[in-house]
Amino acid sequence: MSPVVAWLNAQGLTTIPRSMLIQIAVAGGLVIAILLIGVIAGRTLGPRAEAEWKRRLGTQAEGIGGRLHRIIRHGTAALLLAILLNATRWPPLAGFPIGLALGAATAMTSVAILRGLAIPRWMAWTVASILFVALFSHAVGGLAPISETLERIGFDIGKRRFSLLSLITIVVTAIALYAGVRLINRLTAHWIAASRGLDATQKLLAQKLAAILVVVVAFFFGIDLLNIDLTAFAVFSGAFGLAVGFGLQKTVGNLIAGIILLMDRSIKPGDVIVVGESFGWVNRIGVRAVSVLTRDGKEHLIPNENLMTNEVENWSYTDRNVRVRIPLAVGYDSDLKLAQELMLRAATDSPRVLDSPKPNVWLTAFGGSGVEHEILAWISDPEGGVGSVRSDVLNRVWWLFKEHGIEIPFPQREVHIRRDVPSPDPRP
Repeated sequence: MSPVVAWLNAQGLTTIPRSMLIQIAVAGGLVIAILLIGVIAGRTLGPRAEAEWKRRLGTQAEGIGGRLHRIIRHGTAALLLAILLNATRWPPLAGFPIGLALGAATAMTSVAILRGLAIPRWMAWTVASILFVALFSHAVGGLAPISETLERIGFDIGKRRFSLLSLITIVVTAIALYAGVRLINRLTAHWIAASRGLDATQKLLAQKLAAILVVVVAFFFGIDLLNIDLTAFAVFSGAFGLAVGFGLQKTVGNLIAGIILLMDRSIKPGDVIVVGESFGWVNRIGVRAVSVLTRDGKEHLIPNENLMTNEVENWSYTDRNVRVRIPLAVGYDSDLKLAQELMLRAATDSPRVLDSPKPNVWLTAFGGSGVEHEILAWISDPEGGVGSVRSDVLNRVWWLFKEHGIEIPFPQREVHIRRDVPSPDPRP
């Protein structure tokens, strides 16, 4: 026995066997090699994967696309470390470096994925911490005592046990399902948007229905994962039905109205509509309301139910061409033929007025101050408003009338003053 070993035994310290030291050294060397493989995979495959991801998914690749190199680096290391840990039965001291590296790699992979899906930072790090502790404890053989301790901290309600372990399981499952729903919604939205057989409205409807379907499937999948008995929801479902009947009636009505609007395509994103005093183009059709953007930059949120029950004027329902009426009057002493030609020229020269259908000038009435006309001009961009078209045409008419001496009348009144004449004597 060497002097060092003898001294350790004299101090009451147990020495580590030579075979175990070899296993620890082998495990440490393999961990370092696997981490290097992960770094190489991230640097070589990461940029290619990011470029391909962005090329295929476009705008839907935001978030995940910029983190793919980290996901590949840590994910590759986590996968290889998991294989190494389960390849043989490692003693606790040899499993220490493997578990430490496996927990850290898995935690960093989960953070990169969850943050790429716009999951809040605290949720991502909560899941990462739980995964790190679970994997590290499993590697050194301490997961079972931790699980038993967490299971003992809780209380029973009927046949159901609510413990700290079940709370952690519910949190991790809920965050994982939430992340999965966001990822599937992004992929589904891109696949639907790339479809050539659907127009814009049908694509929007398909995306919303797909999102609802994914949420419903995720809900029942989570119920199955957590082993929750659906009969426990009997009372809750009855209370929820009453809430829908009384408090959420408008919300559910708006949701159904929004789906109907998208199905019958009466109102589509980009349409120019007039609802009451709100004029603008439809920016977005949401679950609760339709966003109408006005020319003043104001965004009006009109409930979907209002668009179903109230009268709506859609300027671009079947055709985007809209006719603009511009009233105008000229003096009675003016050359009507020349004035009408100048009106037609002003409308034709306006940049937003279409050449086909051609603008026209109508004589509408002989007014009290002048001969009343109406300039009829067509435009194909009603979202740009009609006020600017009227302003441009009237400005051109003003200068053309000035050049050719056409009078624009204004209201005038003639007052005749008569002197009092004595009335004749009524007697004969």
